[in-house]
Amino acid sequence: MTTIRVLVVDDHPLMAMALKSYLLTEDDITVVGEAGNGQIALERTAETRPDVVLMDLRMPVMDGVEATRRIVAEHPGVAILVVTTFTTDDYVIDALKAGAMGYLLKDMAPEEIVHAIRRVHDGDAVIAPAIAHRLVAEIRQPTPRIRRDDALAAELSDRESDVLELVSLGKTNAEVAAALFISEATVKSHVSKLMVKLGAGNRVEMVVTAARSGLVVIDPA
Repeated sequence: MTTIRVLVVDDHPLMAMALKSYLLTEDDITVVGEAGNGQIALERTAETRPDVVLMDLRMPVMDGVEATRRIVAEHPGVAILVVTTFTTDDYVIDALKAGAMGYLLKDMAPEEIVHAIRRVHDGDAVIAPAIAHRLVAEIRQPTPRIRRDDALAAELSDRESDVLELVSLGKTNAEVAAALFISEATVKSHVSKLMVKLGAGNRVEMVVTAARSGLVVIDPA
């Protein structure tokens, strides 16, 4: 069984303690450290080499967005999962552009956070339902951006288009692999190529760009 190494970053000691206490009950997760601000998070990441960082956003010294940007740049194999109380679009977009693989809210059930840790560790993106619904609603607003970008579409292979369609439906790498009868490694390879072609920094941005380019249609229902 693979053990997921997690670094907890939060400037509220009680919240950090609550997260650690729950994670310690999971057989496949180990907490390798904690940090109370973004600067310490950078240092702890270099020292402990976590697989996943649970990242708060509003912190002293260095905020979570800047810490996310620097960790992703310096340690590209580390997945950042934001866990915060802030739901405004600016925070969400800034965190995702910085490279976060997921965006959760602190009032979510602990088991949902644990499930999200496993998903981002597997390379999937996870967004809190309330935030995802708002992003989908924004994407589906009738604007000229929704017109299909035929030039961009022509750059995608048939298989890449299939993968993009399934990812846009919220399918995990394992689910995409099963649906297309390919390996998860192949799915990850296609996703990486799609992000390059769509100029996206992560899966969420990839789907947003695809929707705004008319390459996929997202149904909020």
